[in-house]
Amino acid sequence: MPLNPAQLLVIDDDRDVLTAANLLLKRRFSQVLTETQPERIPALLHERNWDLILLDMNFALGASDGQEGLYWLQEIMRLQPGATVILMTAYGAVETAVKAMKLGAADFILKPWHNERLLTTIGNTLRLRASEQELGQLQAQRRELGGGGGTDMIGTAPAMQMVYRYIERAAPTDANVLLQGENGTGKELVARALHQGSPRAREVFVSVDLGSINENLFESELFGHKKGAFTGAAQDRCGRLQAAHGGTLFLDEVANLPLPLQSKLLSVLEQRVVLPVGSNTPMPIDVRVISATNASLPALVREGLFREDLLYRLNTVQIALPPLRERRSDIPLLLKHYLEHYCNKYKFALKQLDENLLDALMDYRWPGNVRELRHAVERAVIMSPGDKLELHELLPSASAAPVRGLDEPAAPRNAEPLTLDLDSLERQAIINALKHHGGNVSHAARSLGLTRTSLYRRMEKHGL
Repeated sequence: MPLNPAQLLVIDDDRDVLTAANLLLKRRFSQVLTETQPERIPALLHERNWDLILLDMNFALGASDGQEGLYWLQEIMRLQPGATVILMTAYGAVETAVKAMKLGAADFILKPWHNERLLTTIGNTLRLRASEQELGQLQAQRRELGGGGGTDMIGTAPAMQMVYRYIERAAPTDANVLLQGENGTGKELVARALHQGSPRAREVFVSVDLGSINENLFESELFGHKKGAFTGAAQDRCGRLQAAHGGTLFLDEVANLPLPLQSKLLSVLEQRVVLPVGSNTPMPIDVRVISATNASLPALVREGLFREDLLYRLNTVQIALPPLRERRSDIPLLLKHYLEHYCNKYKFALKQLDENLLDALMDYRWPGNVRELRHAVERAVIMSPGDKLELHELLPSASAAPVRGLDEPAAPRNAEPLTLDLDSLERQAIINALKHHGGNVSHAARSLGLTRTSLYRRMEKHGL
């Protein structure tokens, strides 16, 4: 049988006890160190982190009150917080044992011990320690997942002040929130701010982009599946709803959810249980749902493409995010922030904007909103050879002329195109398709003869 890799430290002033412990434990554990002098505990703890420490309660001749053991237990906990200690004594006093547990001892064993009892106690304690460490790692991972992306929002425009007020009122509640806004307006940023301001802030924030999931995998992604539930299901999988248990689930592009799954999602939200694909055992869940879309859900309800009862369930509170063209006064703040951020990120000296450039940037309509501005600044910081950014570096295809946004009327269908540039024509076709389908990416992709993934790539290319 291979040795347990745990490293054990045994401290007792009785050499016979140490000899017995060493003979018993060295056959099962890779490292067993014995010590008669408790004064050496600080040095021994400095050398390594012991997996388990067996500590005698009494060292002075004739002592039986356990105070020495309690003192050294506190020293161990001070020097190595989280250390795992089992106390040993020939004098069994319930009060002393209780006090030792309160001070951090993992267990208490009487001498002389039965070998099997000692081994069982050590084994159980090590398993508990491993489980606690694993739980700590999982919680750290959950916090890391929940903390990805900052929640600091930039903007002082009146439209943004309204958004802040909604966040302040809605965040501390458990109400479901629907975020409405064009692509690039910062819907996920607002969702994270709502999560961070809620009682669930220490739990996980799980984001699901429903616009990027293969339609055949929607159900498995949201609800999970059991091994063998379908071809390729080689093992059990936890769905996003289960992963978000105790925290917040962010459903981005919720308008892309197929009708059959809308019904299942509604049932989950009402009953607070989820049924993984291929399972007959409902799993209880506790999640707060924040949804986002750039489409008009009421319009999709009228078209029969979105369930009205699900809409009511999702939009207990609705927050409309303004496009950048409706908060132009924030453009200088955003430019300054992203200039500093990307110059620092790429280790460049802080670049400046030409004074004459700001008016052109303020006039530009930023159809891709804050996301387009951020990408424009990052690209310009990387590509600009000088210490001042030029207009063509920030807006290489705009020529400083204001660009029509999604809210402006398209040219008459039979009119001659204003340009024969293929990129410009493709961009305009995408804008028209998105407008015609109320911002629904799936429908726009079908009308353009593209897959949804291909359309997303083109939207990213054109800053939409």
